[in-house]
Amino acid sequence: MHIASAEENAKYIAAEVEKEGGRAYYVGGCVRDSLLGRENKDTDIEIYGLAPDKIDKLLKRRFRVEIVGKSFGVWILKGCGFDVSMPRRERKVGEGHKAFAIEGDPFMLPREACARRDFTINAILRDILTGEIVDPFNGRADLERGILRHTSERFGEDPLRVLRAMQFAARFDFCVAPETVALCAKIPFENLPQERVFEEWKKMLLKGIRISRGLDFLRDCSWVKYFPELSACVGCPQDKEWHPEGDVFAHTGFCLDCFAKERIGDEREDLVVGFAVLCHDFGKPLCTKLDADGHIRSHGHDILGVKPAERFMNRLTREKSLIAEILPLVERHMAVLDLWRNRCGDAAIRRLAGKVGRIDRLVRIDSADRGGRPPIVPEPSPQGEWILERAKALQIQDSAPKPILMGRHLIEMGFRPSPNFSKILAVTYEAQLDGAVSDLDSAREFAKKLLAK
Repeated sequence: MHIASAEENAKYIAAEVEKEGGRAYYVGGCVRDSLLGRENKDTDIEIYGLAPDKIDKLLKRRFRVEIVGKSFGVWILKGCGFDVSMPRRERKVGEGHKAFAIEGDPFMLPREACARRDFTINAILRDILTGEIVDPFNGRADLERGILRHTSERFGEDPLRVLRAMQFAARFDFCVAPETVALCAKIPFENLPQERVFEEWKKMLLKGIRISRGLDFLRDCSWVKYFPELSACVGCPQDKEWHPEGDVFAHTGFCLDCFAKERIGDEREDLVVGFAVLCHDFGKPLCTKLDADGHIRSHGHDILGVKPAERFMNRLTREKSLIAEILPLVERHMAVLDLWRNRCGDAAIRRLAGKVGRIDRLVRIDSADRGGRPPIVPEPSPQGEWILERAKALQIQDSAPKPILMGRHLIEMGFRPSPNFSKILAVTYEAQLDGAVSDLDSAREFAKKLLAK
């Protein structure tokens, strides 16, 4: 049995709409990405000129349909990979991101409907049957020139769009139009849901090809002030001998650009490392000073950076497990270099893995840190290669050392569970990290001696 493709289903809908006197368009991101030659898995169709009840009946002839919001008309087509909607108008009725009254109006003109969209590059329509482009705000010209520009003054009604500009600038490596920067500077950060703010940062880190573009936009429109730990990096000096790229803010952006080139495609890993790179120098504004030898130094910035990184992340997310994975990486982002310089032994590497969870994460952060100093062109990291080779030999490059001795082993040895168990297991684990315990037999002997005391 032939299963219709998304394109076949879209053309079927468009043909049926045309029979009823309407017109169906591809809209939004799928048109934008098609014009850019990019793949887009999210397809949206907008139907003009048909009343909602006619659209509903038309779709139900062939598809399993779920309607979301009867007043503004969005139909989810089960198993088709796209949604269908009708044009709608939005009216601001209060403060905040969600304070809009939305009403569908299938008889709106495309220009009026597109005016509610955020950027000109997202306000382009393509006729599904003819391929004709409808571009009321010259979005194609902005795509060609690499410019992110708001469609209308209504852009300012939704403060979340400022953060969308941040992540779009990073994702497409686009300049933000001066008039859009100026408009964003006037928009207050009002009542934005934490999860939506986090989502925009997440998209920038996971999809951005030049993340420094997004950070620079935040600075230029003054929204960086709403992220004070990052704002403190603006103007924080660095020694030109080691950091010719400029201040800590500039360094952070360049580090993230390097990180973007080396993402591994594992969303969780890229998110943890991306946020750690973003936060890794938050401690520098707290300790940067000019030494007697005339050099600018930031001694202890790795440790001092933990608290501001924690405040920053708590402002973005309630996901404690994510924060718990990021903070040790910030605190120990200098450890790869320190251990290599001191040619530390296996015990130190095991201990480091126990603290940060994954040595390979630290190596990625070290690589981004080294790469964030243009015009210096980074060479392959000797410290990264050295510690990763050692960690692989110890089988701890992507995980902390697993404790050999467990509570069940103590019970098997004839000891009754007690509050002392956790202390015994902890001390034995420390001995394991030091190399004094290497297998279960030696772990049992070590525990017996402790329990005998």
